Amino acid sequence: MTIRSLFATRLYEAPLGDDALIADLDRACRSLSQEDHAGRAWSKEHGYRGYTSYASLDDLPYRDPAFGDLVRQLNKHVAAFARDCAFDLRGKKLKLDSLWVNVMKPKGAHSGHIHPHSAVSGTIYIALPDRAAGLKLEDPRLPMMMAAPTRTDDAPEDLQSFVYVTPEQGTILLWESWLRHEVPAGDGKEDRISISFNYR
Repeated sequence: MTIRSLFATRLYEAPLGDDALIADLDRACRSLSQEDHAGRAWSKEHGYRGYTSYASLDDLPYRDPAFGDLVRQLNKHVAAFARDCAFDLRGKKLKLDSLWVNVMKPKGAHSGHIHPHSAVSGTIYIALPDRAAGLKLEDPRLPMMMAAPTRTDDAPEDLQSFVYVTPEQGTILLWESWLRHEVPAGDGKEDRISISFNYR
């Protein structure tokens, strides 16, 4: 008998490995959360518990050198992930399409979603307090499973319907943009800070 696993869903995880840059990004994110009045207004209007620059700023790599340094590092990680996924880019490279800051207050959550019009999406964790939530990833086949039985609690990770990833500060996570994901509410006592991005 032979059983094979087919149609793998990749998740890339790596440390940024630059504590000084993480500290600079922490400062920059906290500063933006105070100074970006349009982002604060959008966050309040849309029920975002905290602050995001998602709908207000599209020039972060030019606004602060720390974001520019981050993008240069991300480009290398995204290129490595694209090779692992065997993307046929026909000699081209994936390029950064958007980059935004998230400063989520304790108990904050972000419901399940995908990132349309992108190839690779990801997040780097700048501040992840104790008991703060990381990322919840959903098996993309769920809508087709109809009468499939649920999985046992001890099922291997590649057979689970949901996978929870709680990274450390400075961790980069990358996934294909069609993969549905969410940020569950955590029990942390301090702000959870991350920078999210899309490549196309």
